[in-house]
Amino acid sequence: MGNYIWSDPPSHTAFPLAKAGYPFIFAAALTTFVLALLQLTLLSLVGLAATFFICYFFRDPDRVIPNSDGAVVSPADGKIILAGAVDNSPFCEGRVLKISIFMSVFNVHVNRIPYEGIIKTVSYHPGKFFSANLDKASRHNEHNAVGLETDQGKQIFFVQIAGLIARRIICKVGEGDKVVRGQRFGMICFGSRLDVYLPLDTNLKVRVGDRVQAGTSVLGDLA
Repeated sequence: MGNYIWSDPPSHTAFPLAKAGYPFIFAAALTTFVLALLQLTLLSLVGLAATFFICYFFRDPDRVIPNSDGAVVSPADGKIILAGAVDNSPFCEGRVLKISIFMSVFNVHVNRIPYEGIIKTVSYHPGKFFSANLDKASRHNEHNAVGLETDQGKQIFFVQIAGLIARRIICKVGEGDKVVRGQRFGMICFGSRLDVYLPLDTNLKVRVGDRVQAGTSVLGDLA
């Protein structure tokens, strides 16, 4: 693969889906089937469209991961809505770089590990459900914060934040887990946001307005 690696084994299907979506897909398909049996044509078509959209939402494409020393990859697909230094963070001390990624319902919602290291903390906080593109969403919305320590002793935090209609945060890593860059670790269902906190001396590679993909887009290089 040259300068790229597989962090997870590639899928064996043409259209891989996240397992978290199976219950939603099955429920929508069953409802559509029942409506079709009842010969409710219009409702059946609506159900069919909903089933296809749910399949689309829970898509989980394979990604090749940049194999470059120091590269911090995006943990989420979406649009950069904040990228710069902040003085205060509820997750780490001192001045840090903060990158916020807004995920619309049309983005892939599977989240990936931004850098290799050891998971030091996983902390879930219940909260409100403001629109994820608002600044106050970082502070007040339901969220799950993951703290990672790199092999060089640097601290990285990435925070899954529920959005206006998101009601389920999935995180499959725990304290003490050894993780690799680009590895799948969870997802947020139906529109959300992900914040990344990096050391201040990180060489930032993105700016507000950029579109990024989980696992493949480089957010910055650790000094």
